[in-house]
Amino acid sequence: MSAEGGTKAIVAALAANTGIAISKFVAAAITGSASMLAEGVHSVADAANQVLLLIGGKASRKAASPAHPFGYGRERYIYAFIVSIVLFSIGGVYALYEGWHKLQDTGHGLESPLVAVVVLLVAITLESFSLRTAVKESNAVRGKQSWVQFIKGSRSPELPVILLEDIGALVGLVLALLGVGLTWITHNGLFDALGTMSIGVLLVCIAVVLAIEIRSMLIGESATAEDIAAIEGAIKQDGTSALIHLKTLHVGPDELLVAAKVGIDRSETGAQVAAEIDAAEARIRAAVPKAKLIYIEPDIRRTGA
Repeated sequence: MSAEGGTKAIVAALAANTGIAISKFVAAAITGSASMLAEGVHSVADAANQVLLLIGGKASRKAASPAHPFGYGRERYIYAFIVSIVLFSIGGVYALYEGWHKLQDTGHGLESPLVAVVVLLVAITLESFSLRTAVKESNAVRGKQSWVQFIKGSRSPELPVILLEDIGALVGLVLALLGVGLTWITHNGLFDALGTMSIGVLLVCIAVVLAIEIRSMLIGESATAEDIAAIEGAIKQDGTSALIHLKTLHVGPDELLVAAKVGIDRSETGAQVAAEIDAAEARIRAAVPKAKLIYIEPDIRRTGA
């Protein structure tokens, strides 16, 4: 569900940002607004982000190979990391540069500011629909988690990236609207410049947050607490095996590696041990379907184990 929901949210955001970017560049050319130009670059960056996420999703579905025996699930993390570091940072740094450049010449207002205001209001409407889709798809998988917990605890990068993108886009549009509106009223380009620089700071902050979260995914995160509890319960369910220790690792957003050591009675035969391990694996897969790679090591049960 997370992959399907993430793809739907990505496509919705890509469609919105492509149209918005074109309208922003047209408005920037007509009005001379630095805020509009920065927002146009922001929308291009967002659209490129979504293309990268789609490419990463497709690449992650390649079959495992001898060189990559656990598959290519982490491709989704790699492309999400590129999104957070490169494109968001480029958009943010460009906006800061454009705002600083505008600060050197703030003595005049804007040409046809009404065009910019109309474009920004339309963009806010379209971005709101994109955010609505991301929120709807996220609600289907986040359960009772708060939004902060969902973004920090998600093992799938697409939905958190799109959520932060859309939130950042809406906040950026409001900042641009304030900059353009105040410049229109006062005929002072200082407000347009400050709005542009505010957009840059916003994008860089979002890039930092995403980089921290996706870095954790790249290093390798364990299963969620709920999945770990379900796996432990599945192993102990029949009462014949004692769990000595358990380690889990996400080799991809929807693929979990489970490694466990279980204690068995010294008197059990090899056939009995093999049957218990097979049964435990079946129970784990039933309890946590994403547990596709399971390795269970038997050990002699010690006193008090």
